[in-house]
Amino acid sequence: MPEQRLPPAVDHDQPRIMEVSPAKTVRHVPLAPHQLTDRITPARDVFILSHVGIPRARAEDWWLDVTGLVSRLRRFTLNEIKQFPKKTVSSLHECAGFPMAPHIATRRVANVAWGGASLATILDAVGVEPEARYLWSYGVDRGVFEDVKSNVYVKDMPLSRIPTGDVLLAYELNGEPLDCEHGFPLRLLIPGYYGTNSVKWLYRLELSDRRPDGPFTTRYYNDPIEPDPAAPEIKTRPVWEIAPESVIVSPAKGDRLSLEDISIWGWAWADGGIRDVEVSTDGGNNWMKAELEERMGWAWQRFTLPWQPTAPGSYTLQSRATNSLGRVQPANNARNCVYEIEVHVVE
Repeated sequence: MPEQRLPPAVDHDQPRIMEVSPAKTVRHVPLAPHQLTDRITPARDVFILSHVGIPRARAEDWWLDVTGLVSRLRRFTLNEIKQFPKKTVSSLHECAGFPMAPHIATRRVANVAWGGASLATILDAVGVEPEARYLWSYGVDRGVFEDVKSNVYVKDMPLSRIPTGDVLLAYELNGEPLDCEHGFPLRLLIPGYYGTNSVKWLYRLELSDRRPDGPFTTRYYNDPIEPDPAAPEIKTRPVWEIAPESVIVSPAKGDRLSLEDISIWGWAWADGGIRDVEVSTDGGNNWMKAELEERMGWAWQRFTLPWQPTAPGSYTLQSRATNSLGRVQPANNARNCVYEIEVHVVE
């Protein structure tokens, strides 16, 4: 069985875990797109995904180490983290999908309110060295995923993301303490980034001048890109920023509708927000611009389109979003491809 290790220089202690239960890959997705009716998704309905199981810990046994290219190495207890000013951030939360099949749209999504300490404040307390370029974040979960052994779960983000704002060390979800399934007692939150980057069961932050070498930053969650003659050695792009996406909440797949005015509505989102949403009622032959609410922080945006069917029959409804940079939701073969349902209009 292949094994990938981090360099010995970053070996370190971990907080005590009482057990890992279940000790296997966990996927629990309570809501389909047509069930995403709440602006803030209740905690019980937020999807649960873990590569190698759910660690169980006690708050009193927990700590967060901040190390690497910092002026002052620090170990914070959970209580010390909670002494920093608490910030609440409402943010779209989405799974990037199965890393071995990035062309499949899984639509595992929620919109929730996170509470915690600002990462920028924590880093100010330790001092960041000028040569630091990346933040490595470590979770205590370890084990085998897709026949690759990971001795430590580590993800990263560029430090240039921090000035964009609202990156948190989160310990609350919708005003309540995190549960184990969602990262208790502490997790990273990077709003605008796919959920795989918001490391759960967070116990260590490390500042570095390079990206880490673990399987979840090298083998998994990297998309192939077109070759660039200026940088031929770069063949992939990290799966960081959330791409433009939208789903139709109402009507739902298979609904039987009458010949009357119908309101088609749903949610759209992307890192940096959505500029436009279009809806098609004829399988993508023609598109109509929907009414789109203004962006509110990092949350999803609601779109609405009034529709009057002209005759009975089956109709293919689609939605596609365009983000603030002009990127459009692709037609197919992507984790964020155009959302499509079929409905039936009757006399």
